[in-house]
Amino acid sequence: MVRTATSNVTAGPTLAVVAREAGVSVPTASKVVNGREDVAPDTRRRVTEALDRLGYVRRPRFDASKPPRLVDLVVHTLDSSWSGAVLHGVEQAAHEAGLDVVVSAGLGRTARGDRPQRGWLDKLTARGSAGVLFNLAELTDSQYAWLEQHRIPFVMIDPVHEPPSGVVSVGAANWQGGVSATEHLLALGHERIAVIAGRRRKQCSNARVAGYRSALSAAGLPQRAEYIRYGSFEEGAARQRMRELLDLPEPPTAVFVCSDHMALGVYKALAERGLRVPDDVSVVGFDDLPESRWASPGLTTVRQPLGEMAATALRLLVRMMDGEHPEGTRTELSTRMVVRASTAAPRVGARV
Repeated sequence: MVRTATSNVTAGPTLAVVAREAGVSVPTASKVVNGREDVAPDTRRRVTEALDRLGYVRRPRFDASKPPRLVDLVVHTLDSSWSGAVLHGVEQAAHEAGLDVVVSAGLGRTARGDRPQRGWLDKLTARGSAGVLFNLAELTDSQYAWLEQHRIPFVMIDPVHEPPSGVVSVGAANWQGGVSATEHLLALGHERIAVIAGRRRKQCSNARVAGYRSALSAAGLPQRAEYIRYGSFEEGAARQRMRELLDLPEPPTAVFVCSDHMALGVYKALAERGLRVPDDVSVVGFDDLPESRWASPGLTTVRQPLGEMAATALRLLVRMMDGEHPEGTRTELSTRMVVRASTAAPRVGARV
């Protein structure tokens, strides 16, 4: 269901009450609410604290008889090909829907860590955005509550954690992707298959590892605890996890890496040891980002349809903006194997 505020929410304090609480004039309080820069830091802090303490609700400045045609997209970072694919998918769907999109990189927190970043959230309502798409976001309870209080519909794209009940989200079939990656390596004849995942607390990591475990069980192979490694979705962490695997008495002949970016770190760790892909170790990634095609050798990977995920999320958001209620809160799009040159049958006499 769409997260909306209940109809009996009482009106919050006026701006005059906030100004009196902070010991400033109403025009000064208004400047802080509207994100103006010409306010002293201490004054801004006092007004912001009063806004939070009193639960002031910034009213959107748009004509309710004319539905706004603006939505916000909040991405984890703008400096990645992942975000580029998401932006492309949203832009195409928004163009079809006649919407404009405002893009923000990240949604910060206050120093206390448990409240929404006031400036961004106030600007959201000030510019009259009709809805929000969050990509790889980790929202706090306060941020969910803020969106609910302001009756702003939103959709999560590949949320980091399992979102609260009723929150609409779009993602990939991560479990099935883990199964497919492992089955591909099994079909080539590998039995010593490791997995390198992101952080344990991330739901996509857990789902992909669960798929890996399931494929091994279905093949009648044991799940070796030393072959399951967690780190982060960073290249450096994956590089270190691969070094640890190579130091085992019986290192793997194949590894399923839970992102293409991480797989590049695995390539580097293997090169450091004088090992070749796939002659000595086969490697499978996850995402099918441009990096997977540029790698040498080309990376076999599980494609998750990032552009389609983003476009689907935008279309769901438009329906919610129109007052519709999606039938389900979680939409999963299929993954598929993309076979390139980084996987092959285990070679007799390989150096691992």
